[in-house]
Order: sequence, then structure tokens, then C-alpha cells
Amino acid sequence: MGDFHQNGIITTLHNLSGRSLREMEQELTEFSARRPMALILPSLFSELEGDALPHIVDELTLVPYLTEIIVGLDRADESQYRESLRFFSRLPQDHHVLWHDGPRLKALDEELQAQGVAPKELGKGRNVWYCMGYTLATNRVESVALHDCDILTYDRSLLARLIYPVANPRFNYEFCKGYYSRVADGKINGRVSRLLVTPLLRALKKILGDMEYLEYMDSFRYPLAGEFSFRRDVLTDILIPSDWGLEIGVLSEMYRNYSNNRLCQVDIADAYDHKHQTLSADDDSGGLSKMSIDISKALFRKLATRGVTFNLETFRSLKATYYRIALDFVETYNNDAVMNGLTLDIHSEEQAVELFAENIMKAGEAFLDRPMERPFIPSWSRVISAMPDVLERLSNAVDADHAEFSDG
Repeated sequence: MGDFHQNGIITTLHNLSGRSLREMEQELTEFSARRPMALILPSLFSELEGDALPHIVDELTLVPYLTEIIVGLDRADESQYRESLRFFSRLPQDHHVLWHDGPRLKALDEELQAQGVAPKELGKGRNVWYCMGYTLATNRVESVALHDCDILTYDRSLLARLIYPVANPRFNYEFCKGYYSRVADGKINGRVSRLLVTPLLRALKKILGDMEYLEYMDSFRYPLAGEFSFRRDVLTDILIPSDWGLEIGVLSEMYRNYSNNRLCQVDIADAYDHKHQTLSADDDSGGLSKMSIDISKALFRKLATRGVTFNLETFRSLKATYYRIALDFVETYNNDAVMNGLTLDIHSEEQAVELFAENIMKAGEAFLDRPMERPFIPSWSRVISAMPDVLERLSNAVDADHAEFSDG
């Protein structure tokens, strides 16, 4: 049971009453007549063979209010794409699988690459970006939710609570971020959010002084949650990173494009667990190590666009300030864990803080060394300007793949 306290500068919508799912879904079904709804699922083929996604699909078959489900499929060959079509075929909603590794979408991507308006690297950001383009192309929905495919504790109430704020015609929200507690198996999880993002934002406040952007970012209870919802018009002008900075990039774009009263966050689950990344202390090209570098760079880039000037001394001071704040948070989380009968490994927590501190410096040095780097995927409005028929061609390619390779 959450409290009703409002903190920060955006609206927080709580779970105060344990409202029945049946009642909420009935209301969402009524909303769907005015605001048709879609769900985007960015997926790896390997997730079809895991424990989480089959159960997620089981739950989605019971959802009555969705107009369509859009699946972005990565790392799949032809036989795996065929298998994915069979896997999702039991969904009663209109659904579409974007085969990103198929010849049609790869050919379209190569044309966009030639014009300099395509994602530059593989990953979730690229997957989500193409799914957003397909949502614009079909023009069938007004409200869209997005969540990951590795949620082990999934219940369809998560989706209902996530999409409700942008689906209710009486609300004026353009964007909604989901949040939840990251507690599972007697442990507090969510190290990157707890031990990197929050203390880094607090350190930036100390170094840079009061900035509404930093206050805004610090208002989100779980800024790295992969679950959010939005109105369709959000999609045209958003600039998102293609790396692990996706969530930070999306929040930053919402701040740039909309006033704070059009944005909110909502409590979507009492329990949440998903696939965990390794720390990768000896390899900053993967795991939480790469994630921490990408996230730090995303914050630095966004601050630079707001007129902040960085130099090496700034990053050295930031690293030291962050380190002290993060170590204090370790003690705070340990006390919270003890009071709730949970376990927290202080040694591994401090190892993570030490790694994140080093990676803040690496991110800062990379930011200074490559000032001309273009980390953001172009907005769809720019892509349409460069290739006016791109949305029609994207939609046709998805339909042609389905027609050719579906068993039905």
C-alpha cells in the first residue's frame, strides 16, 4: 500500500485502494472507444524461450481493451521469425511482429542509413524506435504503453495501471512513467537506479546548483523503469538514445517537449522482478558497467544541451561528490533492509559504487573526447522529411513479412 505524498515537480499517482482489476479494465474498455490503445513489446527471440514472456502472453490474451499489440523482434533468423508468429498467434488482439533482422526491414534500414537518419547501433533503443514508427504508420491508436518482455512477476494489472493515465479522456497527461519497488527473493534489487542514478543526480545538484531539469529527473521514483505510456503525438518529435541511456533520454525529451503538468508517474506493481544484468567489473562493454557509462553520458549530454559546460575538473569533483553520497545511500538501504527483514550485501553494494564512480569518469572523458558524437536517433519527423513515404514502406514491409512467412 503506497502513501499519498507528492514529491518533486511531477504528479505521482499511487495505489491507495487496491482497486479491482475487473473494474479498471471495464473502464479502460469504455475509454478505448475514444482513445484506442496499443502495447509495444520490444523483444529478443531468446525471450520467447524463457520463463517470463510465455506468461506475459498468457496474461495479455485476457486484456479486453487493446486495439493492437506491436512486437519488435530482434536477433531472429527466418525459422525463429516463423516461430515467433506462431508464438504470438494466440493473442486475440490485432498484433504485428516487426522482424528487424529480415531482408525487408534491413533493406529499409540501409536506405535510412545512407541518408544518415537511422539508428547507429543495435539494441533496445533501435527496437523501440522502429516500433514507434510503425505505430505512427498504422495510425490506429491514440494511447500506447510499452513494457519489457522479461518481467518474471507479470500481472496484467501492471498494464492497466500503466496505460490508464494516458487513456482516460478526462486526464491531460501526454506521458506516464511506471514505478515499483525492486524487492525479490528477500533482497533489494535495482542497483543502477539506487546506487548510480539517484546519488549522481544529487551530486550534480551540489556541483551545478539548483536546476529545474535535475529536480525533474530526481522526481521519478524509478527513473530506469522500462515501463511507460504516452499519447501518439509524443512519437513524432522525440529524440532517443539507442544505448542503455534510453530511459534517461525519454524522460529528458518529455521535459524538453512538455510542461510538467502533462507528465506523471504511477505505481504499477507491488512486486517486480526481471532478468538481472551482471556487474561486469572487468568489462565496460557489457552488463551494469556499460549501462552505467551509457546512462552517465546521457545525463551529461542532456545537461550540455541546457547550457552546462563540463571539463575534466568538473568530472573529478563530480566523481568525489557522487562517491560520498552513494556510500551514504548504501547505509540507508542497509538499514531499510534490516528493518524489513531483507538482506543486503554491503560489500557488493560498495563494489558497485566504486565501479560506478570509475565509470562516471570514463563517461565524462568520453563526452569530452568525442564532442561531435551523435548519440540520438533522429526524430520521426526528420526521417519523414528525408523519406516522405517511409511510414507506408515500413508498414508494407511488416505486412509482407507476415503474409510470406505466416502459417495461417
